[in-house]
Amino acid sequence: MERIRIIHGDITRLGVDAIVNAAANDLTDGGGVNGTIHRIAGTELLKECQTLGGCPTGEAKMTKGYRLAAGHVIHTVGPIWQGGDQNEAELLTSCYTASLQLAKQNGFNNIAFSAISCGANSFPTEQAAEVAIRTIIRFLEQDTSMERIILVCFNDKIKRVMDDELARHKTGSGQWWTSDRVKSSKG
Repeated sequence: MERIRIIHGDITRLGVDAIVNAAANDLTDGGGVNGTIHRIAGTELLKECQTLGGCPTGEAKMTKGYRLAAGHVIHTVGPIWQGGDQNEAELLTSCYTASLQLAKQNGFNNIAFSAISCGANSFPTEQAAEVAIRTIIRFLEQDTSMERIILVCFNDKIKRVMDDELARHKTGSGQWWTSDRVKSSKG
């Protein structure tokens, strides 16, 4: 079974345990994917977010999914790219780790990530993909309960970069991850 899947699509349509939203620190509805998630989930999502007291960069908080196909939303705040010398990679790693830990603590078997920090936060796509894939693989090597992690890319360029990064990590012993271009020998 494939445990990592990379797709180009709409994260709001996925019927997974939780989707991971690239949120703003105040957890309000903004633009991009975050705004779409809030719009589809409905005003109840914003009301619940307002009770959480915001979210620091690199951390994660969870709400219900309301009118989304997913049962829950994990909100994580990705770093804004400032040239690479402001701990951006460490903060982005923390976003993925905190989200995965929150999913594990809640017994989730499948989650979907948006491309954290790849949009308005201007994180270089190649570096963001390396952080995402490396962090997810390390988590899956230690955790056998998570059945599937989907990386949802909002454009073809990001998907291509994620596919390439995943292919670089594929080894003889690690054939449990795949994308649309990298197929598992078990599948």
